[in-house]
Amino acid sequence: MSDVSYKAKTPSKAFSREEEKEIDLAYDELLRSYVESRHRRKVELVGKAFSFARSAHQGCRRNDGSPYILHAIAVALICSRELGLGSTSIVCALLHDIVEHSDMGIEDIEANFGKKISSIVAGINKLSGGIFGHAADTQALKLRDMMMSMSTDVRVILVKMADRMHNLRNIFTQREERRHRVARESLYVYAPLAERLGLYTMKGEFEDLAFRCENPDDYSMICRKLEQSGSERQRIVEAFVEPLKDRLCREGFTCEIKARVKSVYSIFRKMQKKGIPYEEVYDVYAVRVIFENDDDDMEEPLARRIAGILSESFHIHPDRTRDWLKTPKDNGYRALHLTLRDDTGRWTEVQIRSRKMDDIAELGYAAHWKYKDGVQTDTERLDNLVNSVKEILANPEPNAVDFLDTLRFNIFAEQIYVFTPDGDLVGLPAGATVLDFAYAVDEYLGDHCIGGKINRQLVTPGYVLESGDLVEIITVKSVVPDETWLSDCVTAHARNIIKSRL
Repeated sequence: MSDVSYKAKTPSKAFSREEEKEIDLAYDELLRSYVESRHRRKVELVGKAFSFARSAHQGCRRNDGSPYILHAIAVALICSRELGLGSTSIVCALLHDIVEHSDMGIEDIEANFGKKISSIVAGINKLSGGIFGHAADTQALKLRDMMMSMSTDVRVILVKMADRMHNLRNIFTQREERRHRVARESLYVYAPLAERLGLYTMKGEFEDLAFRCENPDDYSMICRKLEQSGSERQRIVEAFVEPLKDRLCREGFTCEIKARVKSVYSIFRKMQKKGIPYEEVYDVYAVRVIFENDDDDMEEPLARRIAGILSESFHIHPDRTRDWLKTPKDNGYRALHLTLRDDTGRWTEVQIRSRKMDDIAELGYAAHWKYKDGVQTDTERLDNLVNSVKEILANPEPNAVDFLDTLRFNIFAEQIYVFTPDGDLVGLPAGATVLDFAYAVDEYLGDHCIGGKINRQLVTPGYVLESGDLVEIITVKSVVPDETWLSDCVTAHARNIIKSRL
């Protein structure tokens, strides 16, 4: 079947010569990004997908009047440049809107590109039309489709996130009703998913763009304050960073030290949570110490050595140290966070990372391709997330509201991190209990749990944990799960085990 036989469902005025040139330039940029990546082996396949999509979208325009094919190319470029994905994802991005906006069906895509690509495109199409703005049961079905797609092939959700990112970057070309729906979904669904996948840069952009749309006055106020305090902040950072850089250089470290302003949305959330004005948010920026290192086995010792050097020059806040070296976050994030006080009494957060840790922190899933031959990649963390999704789908809740709650607790909730008696970190969704912790550590502990000690205080199995808690489980061999235990836990993992015992 020839590509050129397919036309857009709603063709409009033919593209001008300037628009055709713009399409060619956009595709050239995509191709350059792909050729410069680790993948770069299937240029012909990418070219075939582009020609296929260009023919299908011929004459089709977006709401802002631009050729529709430019959107498909932009989504593919995000997949390549920002997510580090390969030819399969790039091809799916180029083809992702063909079924909805042309006379072609999934069977046409399968005939030309095979089953794998057609199944990913079909999964992406299931997620079209949005999630919010419907009744709870419809929302539950949409979210279930998203989770099913993720558990089958995570590239479905990654390409969909790239699609959503491009739409969000161009949000003000949309109608007001759609604008707010897209912003809300981005904030409450896509940003948490990005975090769980380790895509912190994408998470921050989802949050800031959605926040700008939903709360334009607050967004503008914080941006204005950041701009006004920029020169003063730069002076403070230089006074803090230069002596630090000199000291580490004398100790033989090759480091990049940089200060990064926190996202507008995260500053706003801190203001809301603590009930304080912008002027009282002391950690508007964080300093990153990124050291070069070629030996994975030396990453942790070198990071701790840098922390020791810092402790000789600054006072370390005892309650604001976060150690993600020994036990990384579920999404693969590794770093050592310290909060230091200088001679003036000002507190500054410092994040110590190797270059590899920094790449994984910024790129998440994409960093796998850069370090796939190394010991620590984030694919294991990704598998853990996919397994969590499969656990939820294995025993769906009986009604839509319960299913939405299960997703909210297990996938979209913020993560907390608590300590075992041996000092290991365990990540759990916010709202998790002592019983959830017990089952997360070991099924035997869960099955015979009668309570726990939190920071040496006795608590019940249903006690809700907070980040930083030291948790010790108390067991009695004769105790076994009964139906009342379901009210003492929120994670799908714990609930599924209890139900299997019953």
